[in-house]
Amino acid sequence: MLESLLAVGGLMLLRDSVEWEGRSLLKALVKKSALRGEQVHVLGCEVSEEEFREGFDSNINSRLVYHDLFRDPLSWSKPGKALPGGPLEALRALDKRTVSGPATIALDSLSWLLHHLPCPTLCQTLHALSRQDSCPGDTPPGEQVRVLGLLHEELHGPGPLGALSSLAQTEVTLSGMMGQASAQILCRRPRQRPTHQTQWFSILPDFSLELQAEPPLESQPRSDPHTPSTAGSTAPW
Repeated sequence: MLESLLAVGGLMLLRDSVEWEGRSLLKALVKKSALRGEQVHVLGCEVSEEEFREGFDSNINSRLVYHDLFRDPLSWSKPGKALPGGPLEALRALDKRTVSGPATIALDSLSWLLHHLPCPTLCQTLHALSRQDSCPGDTPPGEQVRVLGLLHEELHGPGPLGALSSLAQTEVTLSGMMGQASAQILCRRPRQRPTHQTQWFSILPDFSLELQAEPPLESQPRSDPHTPSTAGSTAPW
């Protein structure tokens, strides 16, 4: 299901934790969007542009437009060397940069933005940025805007988390076991019931996404080695 997440527009939350970081998955989805030929804009707040681009080849890096809030988040530098207007105007400006064609906007991270902007203001801006004012079906697939928001959920209370969740079309919550990452995926689509799915995956050094069909073997139930297995046997109850 991770492979099909980029088929729809709207807001996608990538909810990570201290134990299971989400920036690698964010970068993997950014790479897939770039390979699809989409416009890709990255609003970088938590790491430098050099660190975010690290691991991508020159072909991918040439397709990324990086908007740097990391070096000067409050626009204290000399004119022309910072994003004017601070975080809010930088976020709003992304909408003007994606006027035609499919686009992916990666926010690294929503948590940083939440600490610098009022939650209602951020939610209103995300609503407009992900084109949620359009009626379902009004936006053709070739004009969809997808917003990928990295969210460190341990840093926020239930209020902000609930507000952002109500805006999202897709939520991906990272977890795992035995060193293997998994994604709990919640999808909401107009006039459809929400769907839930678990996807096990790995991310390669070049940020390619590798999917696994099953959890690690150590986490699967083991049969008693002294009890012979019988094909088609049923549980004793």
